[in-house]
Amino acid sequence: MARTKNWFPTLIYSAPLGAGVPALNRELIGDVARIRAADTAGRRWSKTGYPGGYTSYGSLDRLHRLSSSFADLQKRIDRHVKVYARALGWKPAPRLVMTDCWVNVMPQGCAHSFHLHPQSVISGTYYVRTPRGTPGLKFEDPRLSRFMAAPPRLAHLTYPARAGEVILFESWLRHEVPANPADRERVSISFNYHLGSL
Repeated sequence: MARTKNWFPTLIYSAPLGAGVPALNRELIGDVARIRAADTAGRRWSKTGYPGGYTSYGSLDRLHRLSSSFADLQKRIDRHVKVYARALGWKPAPRLVMTDCWVNVMPQGCAHSFHLHPQSVISGTYYVRTPRGTPGLKFEDPRLSRFMAAPPRLAHLTYPARAGEVILFESWLRHEVPANPADRERVSISFNYHLGSL
């Protein structure tokens, strides 16, 4: 009897963050504005590292340790990460710790090209503000370089950006954010989880 099984799948997790999102997002937006205004080094880094937009990745990348609203966000995301780790089949379940957390502000025309997150285990994004028309998160099929003479198939998949939702993926999975066509800023918070405690 013939059987086809699904081995080595690529799992991507998405879910609403939970209750109280509107109030948390208002608080986060206020914090993001204050962080951007004060972060001279980050604005300087963004000119070359995040052209047209602002990210605290190169300057303030542990915001969950600096701001109460980001610390609250971390606690909420921790619960989702535990669910995702179980779905990945990691046994015994490892202790996962958020080590990096930074903000991304993408005005019209700003993009973030394909990349991955070295040294971490799980990465993700939480959407704070997503005006109509803002781009989602585009993932690349990790088998793409090994297709050889295989027939054409879906090579990329895009998850829409929705305020109040969190997306989690394994850090080795390449992804990008296409250029923002909307005339309002797209605001997201990205993060990495490592094994153990740092």
